[in-house]
Amino acid sequence: MSTPPFRADIVGSFLRPPALAEARARHAAGELDAEGLRVAEDTAIAELVVQQADAGLQLATDGEFRRSWWHFDFFGLLDGVEIVELDHGIQFQGVQTRPRGIEITGPIGFSPRHPFLEHYRSLASLLERTTGAVPKFSIPAPTVLDFRLEPGHIDAGTYGGREDIVDDLVTAYRDAVQAFYDVGARYLQFDDTAWAYLCSEEELAKAAGRGIRTDGIAERYAELLNRILDGKPHDLTITTHVCRGNFRSTWISSGGYEPVAEQLLGVVDYDGYFLEYDSERAGGFEPLRFLREGDKTVVLGLVTTKSGDLEDPDAVRRRIDEAAAFAPLAQLALSPQCGFASTEEGNLLTEHEQWAKIREVVAVADAVWG
Repeated sequence: MSTPPFRADIVGSFLRPPALAEARARHAAGELDAEGLRVAEDTAIAELVVQQADAGLQLATDGEFRRSWWHFDFFGLLDGVEIVELDHGIQFQGVQTRPRGIEITGPIGFSPRHPFLEHYRSLASLLERTTGAVPKFSIPAPTVLDFRLEPGHIDAGTYGGREDIVDDLVTAYRDAVQAFYDVGARYLQFDDTAWAYLCSEEELAKAAGRGIRTDGIAERYAELLNRILDGKPHDLTITTHVCRGNFRSTWISSGGYEPVAEQLLGVVDYDGYFLEYDSERAGGFEPLRFLREGDKTVVLGLVTTKSGDLEDPDAVRRRIDEAAAFAPLAQLALSPQCGFASTEEGNLLTEHEQWAKIREVVAVADAVWG
């Protein structure tokens, strides 16, 4: 495929190389200034884009090397949003993240000075000078901001309640999409854990405890997203990655896509869906029957990023054949199940194993789709 999403694609993040991890630690300790950190990031990203091209990818990301978290870094730089210290982190299987959360302190908005715009420009300029790959850039989905809000974390003087933030959130994201387009972006991705959590009775119960009205939530999220996507330029591809949690090779939720598939695949106007299918926690391929025919792509996340064990290519091909029983093969593609480092800590595998996984995705995609 000459336009995204590609037959062999990636979610976005990569393991931070040791030199970059050291630079970030020195910056946090006050031993390295902002310019020194930027130079370290630039150096690491320049090497990364070459590695992606060498692995056979048609696209490239910056590996999220300028971020600590996949979501908080973006949210915390929106107008009216702050990242605050909590008394707990996000609970994964056997491990908890650093204790951070979202607080709405004023009207939500997207500023044209948001640093992620410069991050995109830097990536695009680098690729233009080097490999010529298509730049891909990921931001967290607006549904994540809503789903992760804790009780009492919305300024009462600004919004009357949780559902009152929706209009401003839609406007902020429409502004963000246009701003990225204006600086040249043609391939964006909304990373989203909320849809996966809607497939888990346990996570739905937790959401209700945070004050979320879970009845009809899939329909409300579909409407919210379509209000944003309705305004996107026709030559801008926007995909989503639906994630069950990815921190230090652990996870949060289990459950197949059936509870949300009709809304997510049939109603929401994304151009593509990166769906995790690397374990039995994802259920079967039957929900793919809701994929709208002809104009959307499901990118099958059949190669796990949670371990370094390399999948059997024949087994991956058989899984693609199984998925093709429910959605046209022409509307399918292949990727790793998630990023390799949704936070800067990274998953529990080596860089060598990471690149072996990427090369396998490319090889299998070439064998299946030619």
